[in-house]
Amino acid sequence: MNENNYFKERDFKNKVKIGEILTTLPSFCSDFIVGIENKTTTLTQLEYLHDIKSFFEFLINEIFEFKDKNVEELDYDDLSKISSSHIEYYLNYLSSYSKDSKKILSNAASAKARKLSSIRCLLNYFYKKDKIASNVSAKIDTPKIREKEIIRLEVDEIVKLINEAESPQNFSKRQKSYNEITKKRDVALLTLLLGTGIRVSECVGLNIEDLDFEVNGFKITRKGGSQVVLYFSDEVASALRDYLEERLNNENVDKNEKALFLSIQNKRISVRAVEKLVKKYSEACVPLKHITPHKLRSTYGTNLYRETKDIYIVADVLGHKDVNTTKKHYAAISEDARRNVANVIKLRDE
Repeated sequence: MNENNYFKERDFKNKVKIGEILTTLPSFCSDFIVGIENKTTTLTQLEYLHDIKSFFEFLINEIFEFKDKNVEELDYDDLSKISSSHIEYYLNYLSSYSKDSKKILSNAASAKARKLSSIRCLLNYFYKKDKIASNVSAKIDTPKIREKEIIRLEVDEIVKLINEAESPQNFSKRQKSYNEITKKRDVALLTLLLGTGIRVSECVGLNIEDLDFEVNGFKITRKGGSQVVLYFSDEVASALRDYLEERLNNENVDKNEKALFLSIQNKRISVRAVEKLVKKYSEACVPLKHITPHKLRSTYGTNLYRETKDIYIVADVLGHKDVNTTKKHYAAISEDARRNVANVIKLRDE
């Protein structure tokens, strides 16, 4: 498997899904996808289509002007009939609705904001193409998203997490038996995530040939497809070497399999499997915190800023295009700083 094949395969699968969902949507949606193809990822395109389909289904099921059509029959005239009120009703509808007459679903403000963004992108594209007279979605305020507390691991909790993977204390006998098989992989994977802050998709996409222990560096493919070289500490290198020795001596692995991290079936590990792995160990040692691979990334970002005090270095290493995204980590440090200075000012001499 050549480098980038994981990401090429992922894009191919997304394109197949895009083709499938396009068959259930109006024909103009194909023009939309072609028009945005060069500036968006296949994952973004897929998310747009899911959101657009949800909105169109709402229109034909809930709005009188559209009830005489199926979703795939909608045309440019129907797009022109969409009003800002329709979109506002849709956002309100997303607060609580049923699907297939079985399950009550609800969307948080962040999900509503994303769906609104998808609708805006679609209408704006056809407005610029002179297919509709205006983009009414521009009149809608984006739902206010409450700032969430950044959940991250403290230093002692990082130690607990890695120790739990290395020598489980809170597992059943069966879990401990399974851990013996995956221990070196799990320790290496957790150490890499915590020691570099890479995304889970970047982690599972790593090939053995992407590592260079002479410089303690590795090459990753970012979200948009660009490749960058990042560096890791001696501690991370040690965990990777330990796992890699086991990985290369595993006679059950296909000689053509270049993936660094493997599943129990000796195939490239999946994003979902890494998420379950992180959940398993974190629930065992820090049960009061909901820890995901992204929380490990936040942990790294916070710790890196704490050591460097340079928000731009943190943004660069994490691959953030907008430094404002990185400032979330800075906000966490600011809270620590406010706490530390609480007793600096003395009101009365003692």
